[in-house]
Amino acid sequence: MEKVETRYDENQIQVLEGLEAVRKRPGMYIGSTSAAGLHHLVYEIVDNSIDEALAGYCTEIKVDINADNSVTFIDNGRGIHVGIHPTEGIPTVQVVLTILHAGGKFGGGGYKVSGGLHGVGSSVVNALSEKLEVEVSDGKHIHYQSYERGKPTCELKVIGDTDKTGTKITFKPDGEIFETLEFDYEVLHKRLQEQAYLNRGIKIIFTDKRVAEPESVTLYAEGGIKEFVLDSNKNKDPLHDDVIYFEAERQGMMVEVAMQYTDAYSEALMSFANNIRTIDGGMHETGFKSGLTRVINDYARSHNMLKEKEANLSGEDTREGLTAIISVKVSEAQFEGQTKTKLGNSEARTLVENALNDKFSAFLEENPRVAKAIIDKTLTASRAREAARKAREATRKSAQGSNASLLGKLARCQDEGADYAEIYIVEGDSAGGSAKQGRNRRFQAILPLWGKMLNVEKSRIDKVYSNEKLLPVIQALGAGIGEEFDITKLKYGKIIIMADADVDGSHIRTLLLTFFFRYMRPLIENGNIYLAQPPLYKVFKGKNQNLVEKFAYTDDERNALLAEMGPGAKVQRYKGLGEMDPPELWETTMNPETRTMLRVELEDAIAADQIFTILMGDKVEPRREFIEKHAKYVSNLDI
Repeated sequence: MEKVETRYDENQIQVLEGLEAVRKRPGMYIGSTSAAGLHHLVYEIVDNSIDEALAGYCTEIKVDINADNSVTFIDNGRGIHVGIHPTEGIPTVQVVLTILHAGGKFGGGGYKVSGGLHGVGSSVVNALSEKLEVEVSDGKHIHYQSYERGKPTCELKVIGDTDKTGTKITFKPDGEIFETLEFDYEVLHKRLQEQAYLNRGIKIIFTDKRVAEPESVTLYAEGGIKEFVLDSNKNKDPLHDDVIYFEAERQGMMVEVAMQYTDAYSEALMSFANNIRTIDGGMHETGFKSGLTRVINDYARSHNMLKEKEANLSGEDTREGLTAIISVKVSEAQFEGQTKTKLGNSEARTLVENALNDKFSAFLEENPRVAKAIIDKTLTASRAREAARKAREATRKSAQGSNASLLGKLARCQDEGADYAEIYIVEGDSAGGSAKQGRNRRFQAILPLWGKMLNVEKSRIDKVYSNEKLLPVIQALGAGIGEEFDITKLKYGKIIIMADADVDGSHIRTLLLTFFFRYMRPLIENGNIYLAQPPLYKVFKGKNQNLVEKFAYTDDERNALLAEMGPGAKVQRYKGLGEMDPPELWETTMNPETRTMLRVELEDAIAADQIFTILMGDKVEPRREFIEKHAKYVSNLDI
């Protein structure tokens, strides 16, 4: 990694404002106080070490989850400065850890590029920690300071000698702030693996010391984002063996692109800016998409694969089956929103688009066999899209006909179109009948489905439009699918999947979730999809006026109710939703005051993509391995 030859000392640390608001409104700085916010603390400290690596001064980062759920970070960078800050009059390390917006990332020359929250990270982590300890090695001495809830508990002091440099930070999240203090190993492992891919040559050593026999895993990717693509496609069949890779640099900006086409029907595109995942895209993604579409169309036409009278391939066509990683490094990144989900630098679009025009064009010319496989794939996608357009038009005409609509079983609600309106997608006519009778007609609509629907993981969009099981869902929601999806046209704020608590019900839920993930992903990203949680048991005692009924959603709840009611209590096991009468279904599963629902969330698109590919794709072996690995966690197969 090339070192940034600029001055980096206490004079480059600029102070913008204080730290008062962090503990009062933590969500403004880390997104939430849930598990996502908790893990965000780890990302902030790691990002600081990664910034040192980007500057060329750090090659190894150690991350340990300790037995008490504190986390320790050790890097071999230059170490946070310990000299007295010129304007604050306290050690610079204390400035960085106690003053908001204090860091070497504001044009002072400390870093060429950086992720981090503009100097917010370290001080926010400190403010939201019950305790934080820092050790800085400056090549001569080891300096130490401790804090409680952001406030120093001792002066910075020397505790030893060393010839090494680097920073060691241990923090324990504050139970007064966070809803949970339990770190998820898999979540952190994925994030750290991601950082290893994005920064080739950097070694990250991750250890979970909460287990009886801790094992360290070394995350290292000499191939960088090429390995990222290969890992993402490990359960898919690629159209070409080698990952297409190129990089470009211009005016202090750099872009890396790695991409590989597979025989899948969906795309998997991930973009990053200064190692921060830009889940809402931005200018770099826009440049990639426009450049890719132009290059493929130009190649197809110049080689007579696309006839003169034929329309250009669409962006959707050119990205079918594509897995791509786009990583840009910019010195003055402009992110939209505090949590950095969208890159706003217009020059990033130009950089990426020009890189595609130059490097990807050259690759296609130099690899005609791969180029032909890619163009054939996009042409097939284009024909399927045209078939889908015709099917869609036929569907619209059908829906406008007096007796032809597939929505005959939809029980609409009075306030359709309101944000609070709900639609229950219910398994089977019997349960659908109970739901229609038990619902609140003002804001709850019911759409019964019957039988198994199409597995969209193995089908293109034209097959979706001709599927009589999925078409009612598309028509009922009213927002379209695929690239035509428009969430502003959505007729219901909550889409609730209500299926039996058995294997068939689980299959239906999975098929529907696969459909929403592939063709209406914004519904998941926006938090519109829910899973109803009907009870498994009714525990009752007595008769007539003395009858007491209570419902249990787990075996433990059932056992507790049996113990509570005492001798004579009986249990009814619900085998399906159809066994519940309308009042029972309303009270247990549909009444907003008493029901329990699970909201479907999308934390990691690539991980979700891989799981859907494993569970719903063509390959049997990865599915068998997944089942064998996770079988030990199954406690009730019917659930």
